[in-house]
Amino acid sequence: MENALLIALSRQTVMEKHMQVVANNIANASTPGYKGEQMLFAEYLADNGNGETTSFVQDIAVVRDYGEGELVRSSNTLDFAIHGKGWFVVDTPEGQAYTRNGHFSLDAQGQLTTTSGRPVLSSTGTPITFGAEDSSIVVSADGTITTTTGEKGRLAIVAFDDETAMKKSGDSQYVTDQPTTDAKKFKVIQGMIESSNVKPIIEITNMIAAMRSYQSAQQTVVEDSGLIEKAIDVLTNQQA
Repeated sequence: MENALLIALSRQTVMEKHMQVVANNIANASTPGYKGEQMLFAEYLADNGNGETTSFVQDIAVVRDYGEGELVRSSNTLDFAIHGKGWFVVDTPEGQAYTRNGHFSLDAQGQLTTTSGRPVLSSTGTPITFGAEDSSIVVSADGTITTTTGEKGRLAIVAFDDETAMKKSGDSQYVTDQPTTDAKKFKVIQGMIESSNVKPIIEITNMIAAMRSYQSAQQTVVEDSGLIEKAIDVLTNQQA
């Protein structure tokens, strides 16, 4: 009975973590550039000491899907989407961060910034700044930005050897210690936003399945607890 309780509890613990990941995906289903995540499970065999083993479920890691989200047209000329592999480079107080969320705007100094006000960097590592005389902003496929006064710089679009080593840092931004390389196969599209790659219907299905699995494990806990209580009552009555 103890093994059954432990197995059920391990399953509930994993399902609770799984639910948190699914809930976060659903909450960010409309966040531009967001990358969906999934729990990775594995079987863990515990030695009972009598030549037998008990099978538990164990969460190994959270796996992120770096697949490209749907490109959605917007009415903002400062919305840029990367079609293909690549990341925008953002300057933060902690160093450079990387994002696929190209919903940009201009701050009071005329710098191109993210929704959180962080400067978007050019290929030379400097912020891209516009003056009052700049109008008719146009971005080419390679990220070069021009206005009526001429070229303003080229967006830094970088790539990494191992995207799985990137860590979330908030605001659809990621950080990594890996060296960057210039992205090769990409196209910057102006007036479009890369939406989240989360598929809400699938995530809702995952949530329902996780809830059912949790409830099933809970039922096992309740039933086994009842058996233990009955066993204690029988032993107590026998001794009395």
